[in-house]
Amino acid sequence: MTRLTYREALKQGLREALQSSDKVFLLGEDVGRYGGSFAVSKGLLQEFGPDRIMDVPLSESGFTGAGIGAALGGMRPIVEIMTVNFSLLAMDQIVNNAATLLHMSGGQLNVPLVIRMSCGIGRQLAAQHSHSWEPLFAHIPGLKVVSAGTHEDARKMIMAALLDPNPVILFEYTAMMNLEADMEDPLPAVDLSKAKLRKSGKDLSLITYGSGVYKCLHAAGELAKEGMEVEVLDLRSLRPIDTEAIVASVRKTHRALMVDDAWQSVSISSEVSARIMENCFYELDAPVQRLNGLEVPMPYPKHLEDAAIVQPSQIVNKVRQMLG
Repeated sequence: MTRLTYREALKQGLREALQSSDKVFLLGEDVGRYGGSFAVSKGLLQEFGPDRIMDVPLSESGFTGAGIGAALGGMRPIVEIMTVNFSLLAMDQIVNNAATLLHMSGGQLNVPLVIRMSCGIGRQLAAQHSHSWEPLFAHIPGLKVVSAGTHEDARKMIMAALLDPNPVILFEYTAMMNLEADMEDPLPAVDLSKAKLRKSGKDLSLITYGSGVYKCLHAAGELAKEGMEVEVLDLRSLRPIDTEAIVASVRKTHRALMVDDAWQSVSISSEVSARIMENCFYELDAPVQRLNGLEVPMPYPKHLEDAAIVQPSQIVNKVRQMLG
């Protein structure tokens, strides 16, 4: 058992991926000499050299396109986009090229590309460096979209994504970078298409992903002191969504609360709610509920930033309300 930060878990995952094949390389803004904007790639330039750890100009469209081209040429590129906000500058490449080339080529062209993005709040970095925009990418056919909500997934998802023949969007979480947790070693491989039951329970299902996982686990611990046994299901995969795991959990607990920091309108929680209603409506003992971030651009002041995203105390209070 090893105790390490979320940042170090990501770095270990990157190192493992780079060691696995000479075809794997990392490119992005400040990933080399600076060591990455969040210090995730610090030291990797010295270990693997400039041909494998590439600093690029400030052009998300340009270096994402270069990654797509390298993937088409047989390489295994890992593209780092500093924050999810900046991914909008590369949306043409991601949506019109990476996501569509397999279909438009009649199955002849795979794009085995991994795009890493830091997501969620940036700890007082305001609206141009914070937000949870996972639903934008989960909407797009042709992409696989996964969310590393635990240290174990931060370590293992990069390697699993590289083995996939499709373009994979991997969300990492800025607010979790310094968070420490114990991690087993060695870790089992990750199945990117499957949700993960993080805690079993019988009274209510907390369905979440990303930075919501540890919040829900913390809330579940507090609720257990009051005799409430809630289940925590980490979606992990946002496209495709593991409907089977969601339905199995709800059929066991008969109540569901979705938790995520993204805006509620047209969100992952909206989709999960719809799938519960379509697949196990008659198993419910209470209406499906959602806890989401406030629908405002992310504020800068700390107290307003905290107010704009879901807090563990809100989860506890909502579950108490739902269980009467």
